[in-house]
Amino acid sequence: MAGGQLNVLSTLDQAKTQWYHFMAIVIAGMGFFTDAYDLFCISLVTKLLGRIYYTDVSKDTPGALPPNVSAAVTGVALCGTLAGQLFFGWLGDKLGRKSVYGFTLILMVVCSVASGLSFGSSAKGVVSTLCFFRFWLGFGIGGDYPLSATIMSEYANKRTRGAFIAAVFAMQGFGILFGAIVALAVSAGFRHAYPAPSYSDNHAASLVPQADYVWRIILMFGTVPAALTYYWRMKMPETARYTALIARNAKQAAADMSKVLHTQIEESVGRAETVAVGGETWGLFSRQFLRRHGLHLLATTSTWFLLDIAFYSQNLFQKDIFSKVGWIPPAKTMNALEELYRIARAQALIALCGTIPGYWFTVAFIEIMGRFWIQIMGFAMMTAFMLGLAIPYHHWTTPGHHTGFIVMYGFTFFFANFGPNSTTFIVPAEIYPARLRSTCHGVSAAAGKAGAIIGAFGFLYAAQDQHKPEPGYPKGIGIKNALFVLAGTNFLGMVMTLLVPESKGMSLEVISQEVAGDDDEEAAYPKCTYNLFQKDIFSKVGWIPPAKTMNALEELYRIARAQALIALCGTIPGYWFTVAFIEIMGRFWIQIMGFAMMTAFMLGLAIPYHHWTTPGHHTGFIVMYGFTFFFANFGPNSTTFIVPAEIYPARLRSTCHGVSAAAGKAGAIIGAFGFLYAAQDQHKPEPGYPKGIGIKNALFVLAGTNFLGMVMTLLVPESKGMSLEVISQEVAGDDDEEAAYPNHTRIGIKFKYEDNAYT
Repeated sequence: MAGGQLNVLSTLDQAKTQWYHFMAIVIAGMGFFTDAYDLFCISLVTKLLGRIYYTDVSKDTPGALPPNVSAAVTGVALCGTLAGQLFFGWLGDKLGRKSVYGFTLILMVVCSVASGLSFGSSAKGVVSTLCFFRFWLGFGIGGDYPLSATIMSEYANKRTRGAFIAAVFAMQGFGILFGAIVALAVSAGFRHAYPAPSYSDNHAASLVPQADYVWRIILMFGTVPAALTYYWRMKMPETARYTALIARNAKQAAADMSKVLHTQIEESVGRAETVAVGGETWGLFSRQFLRRHGLHLLATTSTWFLLDIAFYSQNLFQKDIFSKVGWIPPAKTMNALEELYRIARAQALIALCGTIPGYWFTVAFIEIMGRFWIQIMGFAMMTAFMLGLAIPYHHWTTPGHHTGFIVMYGFTFFFANFGPNSTTFIVPAEIYPARLRSTCHGVSAAAGKAGAIIGAFGFLYAAQDQHKPEPGYPKGIGIKNALFVLAGTNFLGMVMTLLVPESKGMSLEVISQEVAGDDDEEAAYPKCTYNLFQKDIFSKVGWIPPAKTMNALEELYRIARAQALIALCGTIPGYWFTVAFIEIMGRFWIQIMGFAMMTAFMLGLAIPYHHWTTPGHHTGFIVMYGFTFFFANFGPNSTTFIVPAEIYPARLRSTCHGVSAAAGKAGAIIGAFGFLYAAQDQHKPEPGYPKGIGIKNALFVLAGTNFLGMVMTLLVPESKGMSLEVISQEVAGDDDEEAAYPNHTRIGIKFKYEDNAYT
């Protein structure tokens, strides 16, 4: 088995925030600035394109892109992005992050300029060349997703990694805003230079020939900031984790990081060869990957897919929604450039008040709240605000209520970005092994773009009026019902987030490991059960009076007071006893002791249960009940969290911790649902519930799960005082495998070792 951790990776994890971190944010962020500008500026100019190339002056309404053309112009870049995410994500793991990084930027810059230079003698020719270049523009943008995320995650220290990746992604907000500002400036300049009447006043004169320059300038302008960072992108060294763990050149990794960290890092020439990197013989389409990372990949792909259906529908078709609710006047009352100006102004306002603040709230709070809770909150709030728009939709469309609609609509953007739009980008850059990190991020991002394509094409048709669709479109379900559909996708996203592991504050080499979970699974049953249903137990034993004797607020107050007392006297002290004694007693003995004491106290509650429910004995019950919380937290509730973060190989550690934690949450779900029904009285259950086994017997069941947890703990190795690089390596052969057993000799399992690999 290998020795200690690579110095270069340890140094990176512990590095203080310094100048090179901010340089990396700017260099990677400028790519995302261009990504957002290029993807979303098309929504600003599609109405102008329709006026320029499809206006029939004999009709009373200005021209608009036909349905198939509008769908192609809007969605073709997303198709390219999907392909680019898969291709460049895979290439980043094969050739290295840096070697591919510069090419994606060149491709974006060249194709963005080429999009603005789209040529042709007819509308069909211009649109065809525009779609061709925008597909390859999207292909380059697709590469920037997995590469930027992976590079930033592998450069950052473990304390602020989430905030740094979020800051890179937050540059999208500035890209969206910059697109709107450029459109405002260009349209305002051309309006001033070439005044024109509204379409209703003069059909032909409302569109000045110079308007053809406007959309071209807007499409090309976003490349300028990104092109300026090309030199610095090429100067960035390859990430240390790729060089050391995949290219197996730890000395080069140390030399590269010594330059950027301005400190001397020593690493021996063959050092990387002694670091076992798990999973070398299996790939993305293997049973091993499915077993170790399958649920994680399902989580990151499904949540990103569902998020982008809603997010891109909202972003790409803001102009249509604004027109429908009356915030932007009817097209025929404006000339072409005035319409562009009003659309850009509306999108700039949404970006300033909703989009950008959401991104930076994520930067500020992600290392406090964590990825999981920000994503859950974001999906929940998006669902709520979508329903708030959909249910009273007719109210919002009446004069005088437009402002309220826009405020609500802005909040959906705020919680998309202070929520899943940021976290779905961050999590895949953290939870997968180094050698598959870019590939898996690309797959996750591609799933998102598949959702974006559905949102872009689907919303275009679905939002059409049920009775009077726009010319050329079939009847749809209407914006109101489309908003209900988007609310549903957000809700499904919230549900799928339950599979997403938390990675806050952990080293990448900790996060990306496999973890076992039998003891965690058993531990979760009792803990989550009596946490979620304290109030019911307190009522049953008489510590809280019958509900009919109190008003609603008094009942809430008594429940909160009881739970606060349990937390203060049992839960919190238990956690801090673990902090104080874990390096003295060790993980194994704390976990054994905790399960044993929880079993004892559960039996102490269950056997004389009728005694505890009689008047005058409630206090004794609460004291015993509080001790179960104390020994849960000064026991397996803490150690089942700690041990999986230590005993697995670095590149699979997060994965394995996620698997263990997910097994725990599976137990929590069984506890939450099972106890709700099982604890019902055997003779008089509560209204609407079937008969159960009663609280007494439920306590016996919980005592049994604690005992099983104690038994399974016999398989848990001790990791006290050992380097992570000793604990967490994959073993190369039988001798190394057997070397793990001495951790268990304290319980009587003894083997003879000719060669102990722990050196």
